[in-house]
Amino acid sequence: MTALPPADGATRSERLDRLPFTRRHGRLLGTSGIGWALDAMDVGLVSFVIAALAQQWSLDRTETSWIASIGFVGMAIGATVGGLLADRIGRRSVFALTLLVYGLATGASALVGSLAALLALRFVVGLGLGGELPVASTLVSEFAPRRIRGRVVVWLEAFWAVGWIAAAVIGTFVIGASDDGWRWGLAIGMAPALFSAVVRFGMPESVRYLESKGRVAEAERTVRRFEEAAGVRAPSSPAAEPVADAPAGAPAEPSVSIWSSALRRRTIALWIVWFGINFSYYGTFIWIPSLLVEQGFSLVRSFEFTLIITVAQLPGYAAAAFLIEKWGRRPTLTVFLIGSALAAAWYGTASTEAMIIAAGCTLSFFNLGAWGALYAIGPELYPTNVRGTGTGAAAGFGRIASILAPLAVPLLLGAGGSMLLFGVFAAAFAIAAVAAWTLPEQRGKALE
Repeated sequence: MTALPPADGATRSERLDRLPFTRRHGRLLGTSGIGWALDAMDVGLVSFVIAALAQQWSLDRTETSWIASIGFVGMAIGATVGGLLADRIGRRSVFALTLLVYGLATGASALVGSLAALLALRFVVGLGLGGELPVASTLVSEFAPRRIRGRVVVWLEAFWAVGWIAAAVIGTFVIGASDDGWRWGLAIGMAPALFSAVVRFGMPESVRYLESKGRVAEAERTVRRFEEAAGVRAPSSPAAEPVADAPAGAPAEPSVSIWSSALRRRTIALWIVWFGINFSYYGTFIWIPSLLVEQGFSLVRSFEFTLIITVAQLPGYAAAAFLIEKWGRRPTLTVFLIGSALAAAWYGTASTEAMIIAAGCTLSFFNLGAWGALYAIGPELYPTNVRGTGTGAAAGFGRIASILAPLAVPLLLGAGGSMLLFGVFAAAFAIAAVAAWTLPEQRGKALE
């Protein structure tokens, strides 16, 4: 790799954008990705816990639906509040706080003896889970080099598959192994609480956030660390930027609303995509183990099927990571949503083991590829001082669909069986695809 010359006259953001992907970028991605995987593991564990408790506690569909949905109520609030806090107290601090909250609440859930106590703790878990995801993607997006920014965020989202696979493994070999297996599974979910310390003290704060708060000396030090990792000498003359903190009381960067005339259309389109993909994803994957049990498969066998289907997420992310810098954000997101719609319709007609696995793997491939593209495009749509707010608000609105989906599953199954259920999921994906096509293409553009 040829060393880059000093970026004399460039802003800090431009200096970050021109760097190659270094070990320091990799460390940031890995640390954020582990937090992301732990988040996915917690969400995934719920589907297995629901299937186990439905048998052990003789719960009906309404009660099991609420175990899933109450967590998404917390996630809706957590995503919105977490995004707002990220623009006020920093991305890193909110990331660490959310890991601590949902890790401790998940561990406490292993000790409950009633449905009411479990529901209360799942709500708290949701607060942490909802706040973590949009904040992590915003932080990584603000450090990633511009030419591969979308790909790096998809790599981050790919850790979701790692976490969900871990949940499937725990579900198959821990939760399904004994009557108390679900308690041991939730106890393992305490890992994020320990990892939060690593995040708080081992990750850099966003340079763009630091600048927006007048902490320019800290921002300069952070940029220079990334330049040193790339073998680039710091410029002798940055583009008229101070290297000392702004004095107390200095005017803050002018703010803008996500509902301003310049941002309103993209906000509405992004919210529609978030709603459609959340409704179909969580309606499908939270319920798959339980639906398989109802079709006559044993608890262990249904968990094995879910594990196989989950593995298909990895190639979906790989394809999205490649295409997002080749095709662009909008075409990649739209194509993967269309593929998700077709796969959902196919899954609704699946009856044999081979068809269930094939259709499930196809749905897993396209659906998670779409998630990767969505997380990549979200932070790129907003300027720095509302980036966390914009991505968090969209995620929060999407979590409303996450709340509704598990509750709607029993009603749709009763009205028309699996064909109607997955037909509705296919329609939600299709509507999201139309909205995705109206989003502005941000490939190769600098963050505002």
